Amino acid sequence: MPSLAFVLAAAAAAGFVDAMVGGGGLIQLPALLTAYAREMPATLLGTNKLSSVLGTSSALARYARSVSIPWRMLLPAVLVAVPGALLGASLASVLPARAFRALVPLILTAVLLYVLRNRGLGTRHAPVALRGPRRAAALGAIGLVAAYDGFFGPGTGNFLMLLYVRVYGFDFLNAAASARVVNAATNLGALLYFGTHDQVRWPLALALGACNVAGSIAGAHTALRHGSRFVRIAFVIAVGALIARTAWNAVLSFL
Repeated sequence: MPSLAFVLAAAAAAGFVDAMVGGGGLIQLPALLTAYAREMPATLLGTNKLSSVLGTSSALARYARSVSIPWRMLLPAVLVAVPGALLGASLASVLPARAFRALVPLILTAVLLYVLRNRGLGTRHAPVALRGPRRAAALGAIGLVAAYDGFFGPGTGNFLMLLYVRVYGFDFLNAAASARVVNAATNLGALLYFGTHDQVRWPLALALGACNVAGSIAGAHTALRHGSRFVRIAFVIAVGALIARTAWNAVLSFL
């Protein structure tokens, strides 16, 4: 029972953080791995994905009530994200994640430095309609992030948000909303694989999902209430925390 209470609290906290800026996976998944150390890691990944689908979808529903979400523009990204995450999840059972652990903090550090260096980034909402090679490159990047989410996952929401801020010209608040659409698709794609391979503990996943939903709604409400400037600050803090956590995990994996 203490283990269950621990992971349920972690799920609520993960939902809150993830709804605003991404990165909730580094709260919920480590909690699962700690509390259920004897469980197969792939099963915990699958269990985590169902919870994430529910939480991300609820955050999206909250954003959709206050933010104009460009569904037509996001549809191609969703169509790329689902199979990308499905492919990534299929690789999770055959490839070691150790090498990726070393790369994640380096990539996140580059993200953080870029955002800090460009102080005006994400303060103005001026969407750009991409065409031709630029559109293909952006969708390719989304496909790579989706595959990464299915395979490993930490920082997926952060990468998607930066993509929508830097490439598509969104402010941080609108990027948070649109990133939830694509992140829901990546979670669903991964869940399709884990679910069809009997790698989901459904009762636990639903309980986690309920807590994640509560946290996600609160997180989205907080972001909407305080606006894009607040979300940018929260993004910087969350990425900084992710760098510290992923760097420590990378060191431990090589010891």
